[in-house]
Amino acid sequence: MTELTRDQVERYAKEFAADPVARLLQNAVTRHQVDDVALDRDRLLAADRSMSHQLDDWAATNQKQSGRCWLFAGLNLLRVGAAEKLGVKDFEFSQNHLLFWDKLEKANFWLEGVIETADREVDDRTVAFLMSDPTGDGGQWNMFVALVRKYGLVPKSAMPETVASSSTRQLNRDVSAVLRQAARDLRARAAAGDDAAALQEIKGAALATVHRILTLHLGTPPEVVDWQWRDKDKGFHRDGPLTPQQFAEKYVTIPLDEYVCLVDDPRASSPRHHVFTVEHLGNVVGAPDVTYLNVEPSLLKRLARESIVGGEPVWFGCDVSQQYEKESGTWDARLFDYDALYEHTTDLDKADRLLHGATMMTHAMLLTGVDVVDTEHGPTARRWRVENSWGGDKADKGFNTMADGWFDEHVFEIAVRRSALPAELQARLDEEPVVLPAWDPMGALAR
Repeated sequence: MTELTRDQVERYAKEFAADPVARLLQNAVTRHQVDDVALDRDRLLAADRSMSHQLDDWAATNQKQSGRCWLFAGLNLLRVGAAEKLGVKDFEFSQNHLLFWDKLEKANFWLEGVIETADREVDDRTVAFLMSDPTGDGGQWNMFVALVRKYGLVPKSAMPETVASSSTRQLNRDVSAVLRQAARDLRARAAAGDDAAALQEIKGAALATVHRILTLHLGTPPEVVDWQWRDKDKGFHRDGPLTPQQFAEKYVTIPLDEYVCLVDDPRASSPRHHVFTVEHLGNVVGAPDVTYLNVEPSLLKRLARESIVGGEPVWFGCDVSQQYEKESGTWDARLFDYDALYEHTTDLDKADRLLHGATMMTHAMLLTGVDVVDTEHGPTARRWRVENSWGGDKADKGFNTMADGWFDEHVFEIAVRRSALPAELQARLDEEPVVLPAWDPMGALAR
């Protein structure tokens, strides 16, 4: 190993001091956020927000201080048809209702993973990965569908937000403490030779405590809903009593079981047109595995464009913090010129960023618009409109604008109807998935 020498540091300091531009930049960066200094103002001002196809005519939602974006994005997709069927302009399903069941199901799923790996050392990489986050807020599309299928949906008024649903840090802390203690006990009893029934008893006791914590923090999920409302024309309606499953069956207007998850994973180790899954990824034991088909980004964009043009928004996952200006709600792959500021050339491509820990899916949102132009190669999207779940005080009342180049670089997955895929790719979906390790970045959860 080679140590950092004083001569090296002195040379670096002299080079900086001799550069008048560097001193001016130092004055700017020490008094302002670096993004304010690196922002390409011309690109920001040139970002047109008009769309040839725009679906949204509703208010943006707000996940507040929680990692429920994937639930919000999924419910935002479903509320479009529900609002139309109810005859109202705006409608929200209860995000808190699904949060409750997701936390309880994740606790069960995680404890099953602890039992499955109980014969491994605690510093085994998979065990260490499990212990790092017993029941975080994040999720993926298939996990959303699993919850809706098992627990149904209710309107927001039937199970409204609480302090903990809007700010989940303390709830997650307390649930994780219970689960990690249960993990210690399960591993100790497994090492002592206890049978499966004894381990399940320990698991059941832990789940009872988790259920109590969730009920205290989030409220009691309703067993039935007596639903009444006024439509856009002030007409009064009443429906119920309905179980959450009946409510979902009646007011979810799209065929959830027909949707599949497509991803853009450009790593050489992940060949295109193959189905993948990730170890220990999921929330509901007994639900279908979380799987996805790896395809080219051009196909992701074409299917997303065609869905929006056809009248249906698109759930998608991305690395949200990359090249994003929050006040205006602008994503552009070259919006900030950090290389000019730091005198450095950044040449990692998407595959390199995945391989070296520089990117992964971090957030899920809804594509609600697209600007399509005709070219010699056919219809092409040049920008996208995005419904975020960060409230309506930024961007265009919570709706953002994404340059098409940003889609290529930072979007990882979308959910679309299986029938939209070419026939040969539909057939691929039935193949046995390639299993990636639990820590693979394509198993990242949107938060």
